Amino acid sequence: MTEKIAVIGMGQMGSAMARRLSESQRDVMGYDINETVRQNLAAQGVNMADSLAAALAGRTTVLTSLPDPKAVHEAWLGTGGIAALAEPGSLLVELSTIDPDTMKAVGGQATALGHAVLDCPVSGSPNEAGTGKLVLLVGGEAAVLERAGPLFDILGQTWQHTGAVGTAKVVKIVNNMMSMGNVLVASEAFALGVAAGVDQQRLFEVISVSGGRSHHFTKRFPNALKDDFAPGFKMELGEKDLSLGIDLGRAMKMPTPTASLAREMYALALAEGYRGQDIVALMDMYRQWAKGRGTSEE
Repeated sequence: MTEKIAVIGMGQMGSAMARRLSESQRDVMGYDINETVRQNLAAQGVNMADSLAAALAGRTTVLTSLPDPKAVHEAWLGTGGIAALAEPGSLLVELSTIDPDTMKAVGGQATALGHAVLDCPVSGSPNEAGTGKLVLLVGGEAAVLERAGPLFDILGQTWQHTGAVGTAKVVKIVNNMMSMGNVLVASEAFALGVAAGVDQQRLFEVISVSGGRSHHFTKRFPNALKDDFAPGFKMELGEKDLSLGIDLGRAMKMPTPTASLAREMYALALAEGYRGQDIVALMDMYRQWAKGRGTSEE
C-alpha cells in the first residue's frame, strides 16, 4: 500500500518536499494556513486540503515545516491541532528551525497521545529539497528513526542522528549561527576587495580556491555576482535563526556577542530593504555603502 503523507506548512521548503515525495510515488496531501498559498499550489496541480483535519484524515505520516516556534506550537497543540487530530500512532516529523524547548514540549505531548515523534530540521535549499539532496538532522528514539528511514532516503542524501528529541534543533541553531556569520563576513570582505580595485569575478575565482572559501561562498556568491538575489534562504529567516541562537545562549547563561552583532547586521539589511531576498544580498548592501562613499567597484 502506498504510504499516505500529510505535509503541513507549504512554504518554499514544505512545498518542495511535498513535490519530491509525490514524484517518488507517495500519496501526499498538503495544507497551509494561508488560503492564498493553498489556492496557488492547487492551481499548480499540488494536492491541497482546505483544512488541517482534511489533510490528516487517513494519513499516518505527518511532516510539519513552519516558520517559527509559535506556529509550530499552534499547529501541533492548538485547538484542533495535529496531536489531537492525527490518526492514532502516527509518525510526526517536525522539520522547522525552532528552539529545542518548543520541540520538546510539542513532542512530549504528542508522544503522550500515542504518536511517534522525530525532531528533524534540515540543511539545504528549496532546490535541494526538491531533488532529494537535503542533510537531515534527526533527534528521537532509534525505533522511530528506523520507521522513518524510507522517508529520509527520499528527502536527503544523508542524515545524522543527534540524540533525543530537541537535540537536532540545537544542532540546527548552531549550524545556522555559523552559516549566517560566514555569509556576513564573506560579504563584508568581498565587497571590500572589490571596492579596493580587484575585479569581482577574478576575486571570486581566487577566493574560491583559497583558505577563506566556504560552502556558502562557493554556493551563493556566483548568483550575487550576477545580481541575482532570488531567495534560497531569505534574509528574514537568517535574522530569525540568529535570534534563536542568542535566545539559546541566554537560556544556557552563555554570552553570544558575535551572534548578537551578526543579528543586528541582518536586521539592518532588512531595514535597508533586503527583506525577501537571499542572505547573500548582504554583499549588495556593503556594495551600496561603498558606492555611497564615492568608491569605485572597478
